Amino acid sequence: MNPEEIKSLITTFIENSIVEVNSDDNVHFEATVISQSFENKSLIERHKMVYASLGDKMKQEIHALAITALTPDENET
Repeated sequence: MNPEEIKSLITTFIENSIVEVNSDDNVHFEATVISQSFENKSLIERHKMVYASLGDKMKQEIHALAITALTPDENET
């Protein structure tokens, strides 16, 4: 997997999201996801949404994923 593939999966699953994904080795990734869909959701619920967008790839192709999941208002602060 590469960052663009992960970005595509997340943006398809989480509507109206702004996503940035980085990786130095295409195995360990960092994702920042900004979406109104995260409003009134806990950190765990937000992470579960991101993991759900990646499905089985989290078990096979992605070794590690660091997630920052924010609402648009949280991103502005």
